[in-house]
Amino acid sequence: MTKNNELDRDIFNQWFNEEALKREEEIKNSHTPSLTIIATQGALDKAYPPLILGSTAAALGWDVTIFYTFYALDILKKNLSLKVSPLGNPAMPMKMPFGPNWLRDIDWEVPNLVMSNMPGFEKTATSMMESTMKQHGVASVEELRDLCIEADVKLVACQMTVDLFGHNKEDFISEISDWIGAASYLPVARDSDVSLFM
Repeated sequence: MTKNNELDRDIFNQWFNEEALKREEEIKNSHTPSLTIIATQGALDKAYPPLILGSTAAALGWDVTIFYTFYALDILKKNLSLKVSPLGNPAMPMKMPFGPNWLRDIDWEVPNLVMSNMPGFEKTATSMMESTMKQHGVASVEELRDLCIEADVKLVACQMTVDLFGHNKEDFISEISDWIGAASYLPVARDSDVSLFM
């Protein structure tokens, strides 16, 4: 092979690599990231992570789908009555939402035995959590859900769970994108850039 042919080949290879990198960058820049979340729990504190991540990703321009199954379906109901239970959740701090700062800063370690035997403890814990969130300017579950709807997050309900628990579709918000089963949801999760289970 002559020197000119080698030079021509090197120039072509360099041009080809540069063009390939440009094309790769164009494809990357034109791609809309996607996020899918499987939400399975319907307690007050468990309702927040999927809605916060979903609304944030949507605000960044991502395509977002949240698949609500089992107890998480309660988050899609028109009338929410979500509760929080610190019972069996040692990581959950019990803090006073009122009073002087020194009192608010204490982590109250209430033994499970006391929590399980004290009537109304779950209601008290829920009230304290709601009050603390309000004081810190955290949006309510309803507000976050509305943000997701406004940002075109697809809120998907698990049809199998609806059938299993005998839910009435009239009890749910009208903005649910679809009522599907796992077989219809899995291809969406497979093709997404990020898929989370909560």
